[in-house]
Amino acid sequence: MAKAKKSLTAVERRAEELDTIAAVLPLERRDELAELLTDQDVETLRHLVNQGMGDNTLRALTSDLTYLEAWGLAATGTSLPWPAPEALLLKFVAHHLWDPQRRETDPDHGMPAAVEENLRRQGFLRSVGPHAPSTVRRRLANWSTLSKWRGGAFASSALKSAIRLAVRAVPRTRGRKSAKAVTGDVLAKLLATCATESLRDLRDRAMLMVAFASGGRRRSEIAGLRREQLTVEPPIPAEDGTPLPSLAIHLGRTKTSSGEQDDVVYLTGRPVEALNAWMTAAKIDGGSVFRGIGRWGTVSRRALDPQSVNAMIKQRAEMAGLEPGEFSAHGLRSGYLTEAANRGIPLPEAMEQSRHRSVQQASSYYNNATRRSGRAARLL
Repeated sequence: MAKAKKSLTAVERRAEELDTIAAVLPLERRDELAELLTDQDVETLRHLVNQGMGDNTLRALTSDLTYLEAWGLAATGTSLPWPAPEALLLKFVAHHLWDPQRRETDPDHGMPAAVEENLRRQGFLRSVGPHAPSTVRRRLANWSTLSKWRGGAFASSALKSAIRLAVRAVPRTRGRKSAKAVTGDVLAKLLATCATESLRDLRDRAMLMVAFASGGRRRSEIAGLRREQLTVEPPIPAEDGTPLPSLAIHLGRTKTSSGEQDDVVYLTGRPVEALNAWMTAAKIDGGSVFRGIGRWGTVSRRALDPQSVNAMIKQRAEMAGLEPGEFSAHGLRSGYLTEAANRGIPLPEAMEQSRHRSVQQASSYYNNATRRSGRAARLL
Protein backbone atom coordinates (compact mmCIF):
# COMPACT_ATOMS: atom_id res chain seq x y z
CA MET A 1 0.00 0.00 0.00
CA ALA A 2 1.45 3.35 -1.03
CA LYS A 3 2.32 5.69 1.79
CA ALA A 4 0.14 8.79 1.90
CA LYS A 5 1.97 11.98 0.89
CA LYS A 6 2.51 14.31 3.81
CA SER A 7 0.34 17.41 3.48
CA LEU A 8 2.24 20.67 3.19
CA THR A 9 1.84 23.58 5.53
CA ALA A 10 0.87 26.95 4.07
CA VAL A 11 4.48 28.16 4.38
CA GLU A 12 5.89 25.03 2.72
CA ARG A 13 3.34 25.33 -0.09
CA ARG A 14 4.29 28.96 -0.69
CA ALA A 15 7.97 28.01 -0.69
CA GLU A 16 7.33 25.45 -3.43
CA GLU A 17 5.29 27.96 -5.42
CA LEU A 18 8.09 30.51 -5.10
CA ASP A 19 10.45 27.88 -6.51
CA THR A 20 8.33 27.68 -9.66
CA ILE A 21 8.47 31.47 -10.01
CA ALA A 22 12.24 31.42 -9.44
CA ALA A 23 12.70 29.85 -12.89
CA VAL A 24 11.92 33.30 -14.24
CA LEU A 25 12.59 35.40 -11.16
CA PRO A 26 15.67 34.35 -9.14
CA LEU A 27 14.74 34.76 -5.48
CA GLU A 28 17.02 34.94 -2.46
CA ARG A 29 15.90 34.18 1.08
CA ARG A 30 13.11 31.95 -0.22
CA ASP A 31 12.14 30.58 3.18
CA GLU A 32 11.86 34.07 4.66
CA LEU A 33 9.73 35.16 1.73
CA ALA A 34 7.43 32.20 2.24
CA GLU A 35 6.99 33.23 5.88
CA LEU A 36 6.20 36.87 5.09
CA LEU A 37 4.27 36.76 1.82
CA THR A 38 0.63 35.72 1.77
CA ASP A 39 -0.99 33.31 -0.66
CA GLN A 40 -2.42 36.27 -2.57
CA ASP A 41 1.03 37.92 -2.72
CA VAL A 42 2.50 34.81 -4.33
CA GLU A 43 -0.41 34.59 -6.75
CA THR A 44 0.10 38.23 -7.73
CA LEU A 45 3.80 37.60 -8.40
CA ARG A 46 2.90 34.58 -10.52
CA HIS A 47 0.45 36.74 -12.48
CA LEU A 48 3.16 39.34 -13.13
CA VAL A 49 5.56 36.62 -14.30
CA ASN A 50 2.92 35.34 -16.73
CA GLN A 51 2.36 38.89 -17.96
CA GLY A 52 6.01 39.01 -19.02
CA MET A 53 7.20 41.75 -16.67
CA GLY A 54 10.97 42.22 -16.88
CA ASP A 55 13.12 40.14 -14.50
CA ASN A 56 14.80 43.18 -12.92
CA THR A 57 11.46 44.88 -12.34
CA LEU A 58 10.04 41.71 -10.80
CA ARG A 59 13.08 41.32 -8.58
CA ALA A 60 12.74 44.88 -7.29
CA LEU A 61 8.98 44.55 -6.86
CA THR A 62 9.35 41.29 -4.89
CA SER A 63 12.00 42.85 -2.65
CA ASP A 64 9.78 45.84 -1.93
CA LEU A 65 6.72 43.68 -1.35
CA THR A 66 8.64 41.62 1.21
CA TYR A 67 9.76 44.78 3.00
CA LEU A 68 6.22 46.16 2.97
CA GLU A 69 4.82 42.96 4.46
CA ALA A 70 7.56 42.91 7.13
CA TRP A 71 6.86 46.55 7.97
CA GLY A 72 3.10 45.95 8.02
CA LEU A 73 3.46 43.05 10.48
CA ALA A 74 5.82 45.06 12.68
CA ALA A 75 3.68 48.21 12.62
CA THR A 76 0.17 46.74 12.79
CA GLY A 77 0.57 43.09 13.80
CA THR A 78 -1.17 41.85 10.64
CA SER A 79 -0.37 41.31 6.97
CA LEU A 80 -1.07 44.16 4.56
CA PRO A 81 -4.76 44.67 3.79
CA TRP A 82 -5.78 44.91 0.14
CA PRO A 83 -6.72 47.52 -0.84
CA ALA A 84 -4.57 49.53 1.55
CA PRO A 85 -6.52 52.23 3.42
CA GLU A 86 -5.27 55.78 3.12
CA ALA A 87 -4.42 55.86 6.84
CA LEU A 88 -1.96 52.96 6.40
CA LEU A 89 -0.25 54.68 3.48
CA LEU A 90 0.12 57.85 5.52
CA LYS A 91 1.53 55.79 8.42
CA PHE A 92 4.12 54.33 6.04
CA VAL A 93 5.20 57.82 4.97
CA ALA A 94 5.34 59.01 8.59
CA HIS A 95 7.48 56.02 9.61
CA HIS A 96 10.02 56.52 6.81
CA LEU A 97 10.22 60.28 6.15
CA TRP A 98 10.72 62.37 9.25
CA ASP A 99 12.72 65.27 10.66
CA PRO A 100 15.86 64.17 12.58
CA GLN A 101 15.95 67.44 14.56
CA ARG A 102 12.40 66.97 15.80
CA ARG A 103 13.23 63.35 16.70
CA GLU A 104 15.82 64.66 19.20
CA THR A 105 13.08 66.32 21.26
CA ASP A 106 10.19 63.99 20.38
CA PRO A 107 11.14 60.27 20.51
CA ASP A 108 7.70 59.30 19.16
CA HIS A 109 8.36 61.20 15.93
CA GLY A 110 9.10 58.95 12.95
CA MET A 111 9.30 55.16 13.08
CA PRO A 112 8.54 53.75 16.56
CA ALA A 113 11.52 52.11 18.27
CA ALA A 114 9.79 48.71 18.48
CA VAL A 115 9.04 48.69 14.74
CA GLU A 116 12.57 49.80 13.92
CA GLU A 117 14.12 47.10 16.11
CA ASN A 118 11.86 44.43 14.58
CA LEU A 119 12.89 45.35 11.03
CA ARG A 120 16.55 45.70 11.96
CA ARG A 121 16.58 42.28 13.66
CA GLN A 122 15.21 40.67 10.48
CA GLY A 123 17.79 42.41 8.30
CA PHE A 124 15.28 44.66 6.52
CA LEU A 125 16.56 47.89 8.04
CA ARG A 126 20.25 48.82 7.95
CA SER A 127 20.38 52.59 7.55
CA VAL A 128 20.10 55.03 10.44
CA GLY A 129 17.72 57.95 10.16
CA PRO A 130 14.90 58.62 7.69
CA HIS A 131 14.81 56.78 4.37
CA ALA A 132 15.82 58.39 1.11
CA PRO A 133 12.75 60.00 -0.51
CA SER A 134 13.48 58.09 -3.73
CA THR A 135 13.31 54.78 -1.84
CA VAL A 136 9.98 55.67 -0.24
CA ARG A 137 8.54 56.78 -3.59
CA ARG A 138 9.73 53.59 -5.26
CA ARG A 139 8.19 51.36 -2.60
CA LEU A 140 4.91 53.25 -2.77
CA ALA A 141 4.99 52.97 -6.57
CA ASN A 142 5.50 49.20 -6.35
CA TRP A 143 2.76 48.99 -3.71
CA SER A 144 0.54 50.83 -6.18
CA THR A 145 1.50 48.39 -8.97
CA LEU A 146 0.52 45.46 -6.78
CA SER A 147 -2.75 47.21 -5.95
CA LYS A 148 -3.52 47.75 -9.61
CA TRP A 149 -5.65 44.62 -9.72
CA ARG A 150 -7.09 45.11 -6.22
CA GLY A 151 -7.82 48.84 -5.89
CA GLY A 152 -6.18 51.31 -3.52
CA ALA A 153 -5.85 54.91 -2.32
CA PHE A 154 -2.55 55.81 -3.97
CA ALA A 155 -4.01 58.69 -5.97
CA SER A 156 -5.35 60.50 -2.91
CA SER A 157 -4.40 64.15 -2.53
CA ALA A 158 -3.67 63.61 1.18
CA LEU A 159 -0.97 61.04 0.38
CA LYS A 160 0.64 63.23 -2.30
CA SER A 161 0.64 66.19 0.07
CA ALA A 162 2.11 64.11 2.91
CA ILE A 163 4.98 62.90 0.73
CA ARG A 164 5.71 66.40 -0.56
CA LEU A 165 5.81 67.88 2.96
CA ALA A 166 7.77 64.97 4.41
CA VAL A 167 10.46 65.18 1.71
CA ARG A 168 11.11 68.79 2.71
CA ALA A 169 11.83 67.65 6.26
CA VAL A 170 14.42 65.06 5.22
CA PRO A 171 17.85 66.70 4.85
CA ARG A 172 19.21 64.08 2.50
CA THR A 173 20.43 64.35 -1.05
CA ARG A 174 20.27 61.51 -3.50
CA GLY A 175 23.55 59.59 -3.64
CA ARG A 176 25.11 57.63 -6.47
CA LYS A 177 24.63 53.87 -6.58
CA SER A 178 28.43 53.74 -6.72
CA ALA A 179 30.28 56.48 -4.85
CA LYS A 180 33.02 56.53 -7.48
CA ALA A 181 32.97 55.72 -11.19
CA VAL A 182 35.16 52.89 -12.46
CA THR A 183 36.97 54.93 -15.11
CA GLY A 184 39.83 53.71 -17.28
CA ASP A 185 42.54 54.26 -14.67
CA VAL A 186 40.54 52.48 -11.96
CA LEU A 187 39.70 49.62 -14.33
CA ALA A 188 43.41 49.17 -15.08
CA LYS A 189 44.10 48.75 -11.35
CA LEU A 190 41.31 46.17 -11.02
CA LEU A 191 42.58 44.25 -14.05
CA ALA A 192 46.10 44.24 -12.64
CA THR A 193 44.82 42.01 -9.82
CA CYS A 194 43.72 39.44 -12.44
CA ALA A 195 47.24 38.82 -13.76
CA THR A 196 47.48 35.02 -13.54
CA GLU A 197 45.98 32.36 -15.77
CA SER A 198 43.91 30.85 -12.96
CA LEU A 199 40.25 30.24 -13.70
CA ARG A 200 39.16 32.90 -11.21
CA ASP A 201 41.47 35.53 -12.68
CA LEU A 202 40.44 34.63 -16.23
CA ARG A 203 36.76 34.89 -15.33
CA ASP A 204 37.03 38.15 -13.40
CA ARG A 205 39.23 39.72 -16.08
CA ALA A 206 36.65 38.81 -18.72
CA MET A 207 33.76 40.07 -16.59
CA LEU A 208 35.41 43.42 -15.92
CA MET A 209 36.39 43.96 -19.56
CA VAL A 210 33.09 42.83 -21.02
CA ALA A 211 30.96 44.81 -18.53
CA PHE A 212 32.93 48.01 -19.15
CA ALA A 213 33.59 47.78 -22.90
CA SER A 214 30.02 46.78 -23.76
CA GLY A 215 28.80 50.15 -22.49
CA GLY A 216 28.79 49.56 -18.76
CA ARG A 217 26.36 46.65 -18.63
CA ARG A 218 24.26 46.18 -15.50
CA ARG A 219 25.30 43.44 -13.11
CA SER A 220 22.13 41.48 -13.85
CA GLU A 221 22.96 41.53 -17.57
CA ILE A 222 26.50 40.30 -16.94
CA ALA A 223 25.39 37.60 -14.51
CA GLY A 224 22.64 36.48 -16.91
CA LEU A 225 24.77 36.55 -20.07
CA ARG A 226 24.47 33.33 -22.09
CA ARG A 227 26.68 31.87 -24.79
CA GLU A 228 23.72 31.93 -27.18
CA GLN A 229 23.67 35.75 -26.98
CA LEU A 230 27.15 36.01 -28.53
CA THR A 231 27.84 36.03 -32.25
CA VAL A 232 31.23 36.33 -33.92
CA GLU A 233 31.57 39.35 -36.21
CA PRO A 234 34.13 39.97 -39.01
CA PRO A 235 37.48 41.24 -37.65
CA ILE A 236 38.04 45.00 -37.50
CA PRO A 237 41.06 46.33 -39.48
CA ALA A 238 43.72 47.94 -37.26
CA GLU A 239 46.40 50.51 -37.96
CA ASP A 240 49.26 48.02 -37.48
CA GLY A 241 47.66 45.65 -39.97
CA THR A 242 46.61 43.02 -37.39
CA PRO A 243 42.81 42.69 -37.48
CA LEU A 244 41.02 42.92 -34.14
CA PRO A 245 38.52 40.21 -33.12
CA SER A 246 34.92 41.41 -32.92
CA LEU A 247 31.89 40.06 -31.11
CA ALA A 248 28.23 41.07 -30.89
CA ILE A 249 26.16 40.75 -27.70
CA HIS A 250 22.42 40.44 -28.28
CA LEU A 251 20.97 41.88 -25.10
CA GLY A 252 17.37 40.66 -25.37
CA ARG A 253 15.13 42.08 -22.66
CA THR A 254 16.82 44.60 -20.36
CA LYS A 255 15.70 47.07 -17.70
CA THR A 256 14.75 49.64 -20.35
CA SER A 257 13.70 47.43 -23.27
CA SER A 258 11.00 44.85 -23.87
CA GLY A 259 13.17 42.41 -25.77
CA GLU A 260 11.03 42.72 -28.89
CA GLN A 261 13.76 44.73 -30.62
CA ASP A 262 17.22 43.17 -31.03
CA ASP A 263 19.42 45.48 -28.97
CA VAL A 264 23.04 44.75 -29.88
CA VAL A 265 26.32 46.05 -28.49
CA TYR A 266 29.76 45.22 -29.84
CA LEU A 267 33.09 44.20 -28.35
CA THR A 268 36.38 44.67 -30.14
CA GLY A 269 39.95 43.62 -29.38
CA ARG A 270 41.10 42.90 -25.81
CA PRO A 271 37.64 42.29 -24.26
CA VAL A 272 36.93 39.66 -26.94
CA GLU A 273 40.28 37.98 -26.31
CA ALA A 274 39.66 37.97 -22.54
CA LEU A 275 36.17 36.52 -22.98
CA ASN A 276 37.38 33.81 -25.37
CA ALA A 277 40.22 32.89 -23.00
CA TRP A 278 37.75 32.39 -20.14
CA MET A 279 35.23 30.38 -22.16
CA THR A 280 37.99 28.16 -23.55
CA ALA A 281 39.57 27.51 -20.15
CA ALA A 282 36.17 26.87 -18.52
CA LYS A 283 34.97 24.77 -21.50
CA ILE A 284 31.83 26.87 -21.92
CA ASP A 285 30.17 26.17 -25.25
CA GLY A 286 26.59 26.86 -24.19
CA GLY A 287 24.45 28.21 -21.37
CA SER A 288 25.63 30.76 -18.81
CA VAL A 289 28.90 32.49 -19.62
CA PHE A 290 29.95 33.65 -16.15
CA ARG A 291 29.66 30.94 -13.51
CA GLY A 292 30.76 30.18 -10.00
CA ILE A 293 34.07 28.41 -9.36
CA GLY A 294 34.28 25.81 -6.61
CA ARG A 295 36.93 25.41 -3.98
CA TRP A 296 38.85 22.89 -6.08
CA GLY A 297 38.56 24.81 -9.32
CA THR A 298 35.36 23.18 -10.53
CA VAL A 299 33.27 25.44 -12.78
CA SER A 300 29.59 25.39 -11.82
CA ARG A 301 26.84 24.84 -14.36
CA ARG A 302 24.81 27.64 -12.77
CA ALA A 303 25.09 31.34 -13.55
CA LEU A 304 26.56 33.75 -11.06
CA ASP A 305 24.13 35.71 -8.91
CA PRO A 306 24.08 39.45 -9.76
CA GLN A 307 25.23 40.22 -6.22
CA SER A 308 28.35 38.11 -6.87
CA VAL A 309 29.34 40.54 -9.63
CA ASN A 310 29.14 43.36 -7.11
CA ALA A 311 31.13 41.37 -4.55
CA MET A 312 33.82 40.59 -7.12
CA ILE A 313 34.35 44.28 -7.91
CA LYS A 314 34.65 45.17 -4.23
CA GLN A 315 37.09 42.31 -3.68
CA ARG A 316 39.24 43.37 -6.65
CA ALA A 317 39.15 46.98 -5.44
CA GLU A 318 40.47 45.89 -2.05
CA MET A 319 43.18 43.80 -3.71
CA ALA A 320 44.18 46.86 -5.76
CA GLY A 321 44.59 48.97 -2.61
CA LEU A 322 41.39 50.94 -3.21
CA GLU A 323 38.54 51.55 -0.78
CA PRO A 324 36.02 48.76 -1.63
CA GLY A 325 33.10 50.71 -0.17
CA GLU A 326 33.53 53.38 -2.84
CA PHE A 327 33.02 51.04 -5.79
CA SER A 328 30.21 48.80 -6.99
CA ALA A 329 29.00 47.20 -10.19
CA HIS A 330 27.11 50.36 -11.11
CA GLY A 331 30.45 52.16 -11.12
CA LEU A 332 31.26 50.36 -14.37
CA ARG A 333 28.16 51.86 -15.98
CA SER A 334 28.81 55.40 -14.82
CA GLY A 335 32.52 54.89 -15.44
CA TYR A 336 31.99 53.98 -19.08
CA LEU A 337 30.17 57.24 -19.81
CA THR A 338 32.64 59.25 -17.74
CA GLU A 339 35.56 57.72 -19.64
CA ALA A 340 33.80 58.35 -22.95
CA ALA A 341 33.52 62.03 -22.01
CA ASN A 342 37.16 62.15 -20.97
CA ARG A 343 38.17 60.80 -24.38
CA GLY A 344 35.98 63.21 -26.30
CA ILE A 345 33.49 60.63 -27.59
CA PRO A 346 30.16 62.34 -28.47
CA LEU A 347 27.31 61.53 -26.08
CA PRO A 348 25.02 60.01 -28.79
CA GLU A 349 27.80 57.61 -29.81
CA ALA A 350 28.44 56.61 -26.20
CA MET A 351 24.70 56.06 -25.64
CA GLU A 352 24.57 53.71 -28.62
CA GLN A 353 26.87 51.40 -26.69
CA SER A 354 25.51 51.99 -23.18
CA ARG A 355 21.91 51.71 -24.48
CA HIS A 356 20.70 54.51 -22.21
CA ARG A 357 17.23 55.61 -23.27
CA SER A 358 17.30 58.85 -21.31
CA VAL A 359 19.64 61.60 -22.46
CA GLN A 360 19.13 63.29 -19.10
CA GLN A 361 20.31 60.20 -17.19
CA ALA A 362 23.28 59.56 -19.48
CA SER A 363 24.38 63.18 -19.52
CA SER A 364 24.37 63.34 -15.72
CA TYR A 365 27.41 61.02 -15.79
CA TYR A 366 28.81 62.42 -19.00
CA ASN A 367 28.68 66.08 -18.00
CA ASN A 368 30.27 65.58 -14.57
CA ALA A 369 33.49 64.56 -16.29
CA THR A 370 33.82 67.84 -18.21
CA ARG A 371 32.24 70.44 -15.91
CA ARG A 372 35.26 70.79 -13.61
CA SER A 373 37.62 71.59 -16.49
CA GLY A 374 35.09 73.39 -18.68
CA ARG A 375 34.98 77.12 -19.40
CA ALA A 376 31.87 77.63 -17.23
CA ALA A 377 33.86 76.66 -14.13
CA ARG A 378 36.75 78.99 -15.00
CA LEU A 379 35.12 82.39 -15.45
CA LEU A 380 37.49 83.93 -12.89
